[in-house]
Amino acid sequence: MAAGAPRIFVSHLAGVAAFDPNGDQVGRVRDLVVMLRVGRRPPRLLGLVVELATRRRIFLPMTRVTSIESGQVITTGVLNVRRFEQRPTERLVFGELLDRRVTLVETGEEVTVLDLSVHQLPARREWEIDKVYVRKGGKSGAFRRAKGESLTVEWSAVTGFSAEEKGQGAESLLATFEQLRPADLANVLHHLSPKRRAEVAAALDDDRLADVLEELPEDDQIEILGKLKEERAADVLEAMDPDDAADLLSELPEDDQERLLSLMQPADAADMRRLMAYEEHTAGGLMTTEPIILRPDATVADALARVRNPDLSPALAAQVYVCRPPDETPTGKYLGTVHFQRLLRDPPYTLVSSLVDEALEPLEPDAALPVVAGFFATYDMVAAPVVDESGSLLGVVTVDDVLDHMLPEDWRETEFHLDEGVTAHGS
Repeated sequence: MAAGAPRIFVSHLAGVAAFDPNGDQVGRVRDLVVMLRVGRRPPRLLGLVVELATRRRIFLPMTRVTSIESGQVITTGVLNVRRFEQRPTERLVFGELLDRRVTLVETGEEVTVLDLSVHQLPARREWEIDKVYVRKGGKSGAFRRAKGESLTVEWSAVTGFSAEEKGQGAESLLATFEQLRPADLANVLHHLSPKRRAEVAAALDDDRLADVLEELPEDDQIEILGKLKEERAADVLEAMDPDDAADLLSELPEDDQERLLSLMQPADAADMRRLMAYEEHTAGGLMTTEPIILRPDATVADALARVRNPDLSPALAAQVYVCRPPDETPTGKYLGTVHFQRLLRDPPYTLVSSLVDEALEPLEPDAALPVVAGFFATYDMVAAPVVDESGSLLGVVTVDDVLDHMLPEDWRETEFHLDEGVTAHGS
């Protein structure tokens, strides 16, 4: 559902078919998974529970839903078929929120929840529940059809749902820190007790936990990963930036590495193995394998559309890399780099192949850390291409990865300062 499209009531999603981009049905929607928040803030819609033809129920993240329209759900086609397991901070809409008795804030009157509506936030990939359709009078369950006035209200107009009413513990703590940046939440986790740290990590969704793990010291990363089920640990590694995931895997015993790699998607596992083959403090060991890669016939408009992806870090969005097919690393022949500012100066129809910075020499994969740092200092860059002997683009080193490896190991301890009033409760 594009931003600005009419809201969708969840009752209309029950049992609808989910299709891949080719039009093949992959399953049917059986529930929606949301995360409640502290206070009266609308819940985030995390994803859908989809039942496959085999009767297995899997979790489909909203990041893999491209559209919801005409009674059908279209997915990216990339599905994780592991069985769905509900986490502590998650609520099932059909199973737990509908037919629930809640209270209208303004009048204190008890009402029954008949339906909820969801919408996609403008210019973002996040979804929220925004409206609640309720009926006054009667009871839930068998008495749901009792006559009474029905009305649609804002989520904030009712109480009885919020995470704070579920008591203290990891869920309440997690909701409290929801707005923290990953680096700040990592600092909070670092100062919690091991037991509470494991509880909070278990309650985070895969993408959020992946972002936080990337900001944690190595010992904390290993500790948290070791307390997750192996299937989930593999999912979290897949959600991490490839270079960070490879660094973490490299610190594990070889048997653990192989078990986790065997549980990952083959393409992700191949990236991990390739990165782990390089020495840690080289360009190959520092690079990520997922830069923005475009073919020579792509236009400035194509490039800007890719740069707008909100999931990209600022460093990766700062430039695009023009290569001959294949478009994934290792690519065909690397032709050059186009800087974001140059994209802004030329008409949308201009071919990116005519804008490449031909004076910029790429890094070799075995370039040592001082050489890589010198490259950034010399050219005032925030990302640098890594190209092998055959001329293929292998990946990109970003300035944050260089800094991570040049700072003292305890820099998180000495340099992190949370905003006043944020503390690590429950340690």
